[in-house]
Amino acid sequence: MGRGKVQLKRIENKVSRQVTFSKRRSGLLKKAHEISVLCDAEVALVVFSTKGKLFEYSTESSMDRILERYERYSQAEQHLVTTDFESQGSLSLEYPKLVAKAEVLQRSIRHYGGEDLEPLSLRELQGLEQQIDTALKRVRKRANQLMNESIMQLQKKEKALLDKNNLITKKIKENEKTLEERTQWENQNLGQNSFTLMLQQPSLPSLTIGGAFQARGGASIEEDGAEACPSSNQPMPPWLLHHVRQ
Repeated sequence: MGRGKVQLKRIENKVSRQVTFSKRRSGLLKKAHEISVLCDAEVALVVFSTKGKLFEYSTESSMDRILERYERYSQAEQHLVTTDFESQGSLSLEYPKLVAKAEVLQRSIRHYGGEDLEPLSLRELQGLEQQIDTALKRVRKRANQLMNESIMQLQKKEKALLDKNNLITKKIKENEKTLEERTQWENQNLGQNSFTLMLQQPSLPSLTIGGAFQARGGASIEEDGAEACPSSNQPMPPWLLHHVRQ
């Protein structure tokens, strides 16, 4: 059967109580040492017996160092709690002030918008008018400043575009001039080449009328190495003309 649940209560027998204290104290110190070694934790243990005898255990760091660290942590926690409490108290005091201030600001906004003007006196209305006039002047001044800056930027862009346009126009004119000079050069070369080809063509033989004919002496002029044929530009003799007409 399993072990039953033991009810924790004070041991009435003094001897048994002392024996249990010794055993449990040794086990507690052993467990403290084990947790400090296994978990690399700083452990400080303080036990007082019923007779007021002190039993303590601390890790490699001294007991005083652990206690100082504990005191600093406790003071920081206490200060944090105190600060939170004070901040909550100050917030509770500041809340009504902030609400009243928000209501004043909302009322002023409505007045600037031309609403809820009935409760205002003549002096308050004049002051409100002066404030609106001053604000309107500031708004106009800022608007004019932004407008001037925008105009200056547009002028700079316009100047940059004009410079770019002039550069493109200059390049186009240079390209047109280059193309015109190239065309003239090609036309001149074409004319010179045509003239050269005409000079290089062989001359056509001269046309003779009547083909081969006999000379007065009956000798043939058509033979190779004989007399040359009369030029077509020379006048025909009368006797030849007479035969041609017949």
